[in-house]
Amino acid sequence: MDTIILLVEDDPDICDLVAIYMRQEGYRIDIALDAEEGLTLFQRSSYDLLITDIMLPGMDGLKLVETVRRQSDLPIIFITSKKEPQDIVAGLDIGGDDYVTKPFEPEVLVARVQAGLRRYRSGRQNNNDGNADVWQDSWLKIHKKRLEVFVNNQPTSLATKELQLLLHLLEHPKLVFSVSQLYERIWSLNGNSHERTVMVHIHNLRKKIEKDPANPTYILTIRGFGYKFGAL
Repeated sequence: MDTIILLVEDDPDICDLVAIYMRQEGYRIDIALDAEEGLTLFQRSSYDLLITDIMLPGMDGLKLVETVRRQSDLPIIFITSKKEPQDIVAGLDIGGDDYVTKPFEPEVLVARVQAGLRRYRSGRQNNNDGNADVWQDSWLKIHKKRLEVFVNNQPTSLATKELQLLLHLLEHPKLVFSVSQLYERIWSLNGNSHERTVMVHIHNLRKKIEKDPANPTYILTIRGFGYKFGAL
């Protein structure tokens, strides 16, 4: 799968230089000349890393990163001429992972990008453990402790029982649960109404988190047995 980088920078010469070096490494790169355009691209596509200047026309890079960080934990690298310690601290505090000051050597930026991608991918691999606090792939992200779900980088509201079902299946990714078991564990009840109740909540959950609810990849039906979390 291609590595896709989003570069937000208003200097065309720097854009051209960064693009050349990133493409030499085999990365795809999209370029925005201001933060508004960058935010639009971010919300339309899936990126592996963001590089942004701080001083941009209109919305500045700090505001861009603050907005992006509410929706994604992809690696973010600032490239900027702002070199004061308070500027660096502000950039890192707002959600940046690294800070490169201008003028910079392109090879250094490439090395920072590669390091950021390695850390991110290592973290995602670790997060694919059912016991991790965060689980994610390129479409779905689940914060277990914060009880937050993001679908295609957008926050998604789940009903309480839908969230409980999702977390329960996620925490036991190799197990298949019958309808009766899910009803007893999520609703703490037993009775004849369990089948309809569970099926309706599974149906609604799939509509909210699956790319194609008719062909789910997360909440799988194991015919004759029940349901399991199937994206691992």
